[in-house]
Amino acid sequence: MNEADSQYIADRACSAGYAVAAKADEADVVVLNTCTVRDNAERRAYGRMNHFKVLKDNDRDVRLVVMGCLAEQDRDRMRKLAPHVDAVFGTKELAQLGDQLAAWRPAFADKTDFADDRELLVPLGGTADGVADAFSHLRAFVNVQRGCSYYCTFCIVPHVRGRFDHRPLQAIAAQAREKIEAGAREVMLVGQTVNAWKDPATGADFAELCKAVASLDGLERLTFISPHPKDFTEKTIAALAEVPALNPRIHLPLQSASDAVLRRMNRKYTSEQFREKVDSIHRYLPGWAITTDIIVGFPGETEADFQATLDYVRSGVFSNAFMFVYSIRRGTPAAAWEQVPREVALDRFGRLLAAQNAATQAYHDRKVGRSVRALICGPSKKDASRLAAKTPDNVTVIAPKPPDYDEARYARAPWLDVRVEKAHVWGCSGTIVARAERYGDAGMAVAAPVLSLI
Repeated sequence: MNEADSQYIADRACSAGYAVAAKADEADVVVLNTCTVRDNAERRAYGRMNHFKVLKDNDRDVRLVVMGCLAEQDRDRMRKLAPHVDAVFGTKELAQLGDQLAAWRPAFADKTDFADDRELLVPLGGTADGVADAFSHLRAFVNVQRGCSYYCTFCIVPHVRGRFDHRPLQAIAAQAREKIEAGAREVMLVGQTVNAWKDPATGADFAELCKAVASLDGLERLTFISPHPKDFTEKTIAALAEVPALNPRIHLPLQSASDAVLRRMNRKYTSEQFREKVDSIHRYLPGWAITTDIIVGFPGETEADFQATLDYVRSGVFSNAFMFVYSIRRGTPAAAWEQVPREVALDRFGRLLAAQNAATQAYHDRKVGRSVRALICGPSKKDASRLAAKTPDNVTVIAPKPPDYDEARYARAPWLDVRVEKAHVWGCSGTIVARAERYGDAGMAVAAPVLSLI
């Protein structure tokens, strides 16, 4: 959701005549998109906006903007804690932020280059989302809804993003078409509870939305995030099986396998009902990866509650998982409840992490010796001599750049066939053996990397 919002603001800025800088200390306007779903995200956001004060101290004309969930929640508090921030825009004010960027643009028209002065700044570090590169257009985020009406007791989202607000199908399809025409190979439908989507005019459901977007000329792959188990009926899952363009991965947030914890979380399903959803996925969508979210140490969680979650994870049902120690969120019911001791929660998290890592490693091991097709992301952030790509089931693959590597050439033919040679918990590594312009095309062979013995 945040990546989609960042992409929207970057697009609005470019339409207003800006270029998107690669680093904050090169920009005239710095936009910090914030999250408040966990305490760590909130603390990092305040740390970063205060870190950016050095830009304002160096050049008084620089504009610093804060947007997103923390801006919505802490608008007044933020003014006191970070008075150097020029503007604050909440989650419902993206259009107004775009208008403000356009209004500021003339002020920078005749501005001289401050690059020499800015070289004196202490490096700020970090990377920016929404920064265009040769490959950023290949993946497109299309919001289908904003907000959520389910009010899980641990979640701040309904309080900062509001209740469900579903976009019309025609608007979603039109935006997806624009992204495809701009070169997107993969479209991701984004919503806080994406499979609860209903067309405001016709009542069309999520499966009908997927079919409509998948029918657009030029679409190669379609995916979505993040669904809710409650809204995955057998009928919906069966209908998704009729959409061949869908990536073979479903993110199905479990949160806990204990019914007592699920009730306190207000998750609206039981552990048995969750298992039934998984069985339906296996039946109608065999071979699809299932990933999940899990919270450890939720208020009131007993060792028996945790053991139920641990046992289910050990069964190997999830190819990967985003796991978190429960984080208190101001304004949510669970924040006022008796908390699990931190040391107990951390111990449980360690055991759960080990169990899921074993399951993820086993899932990746099954790819060794095979050739997988993956959409290029660009040079690896850890090693610029290698390329990173994502398979349709959302596994990261890393491989050395072939001798013919060129950004423009690989952006035109961005599908990489990678022979997997080694599996890791984080993904797979191997060698690029071919590339293709379209997902369904046969791969064009590429030369093997040159091995230097010097």
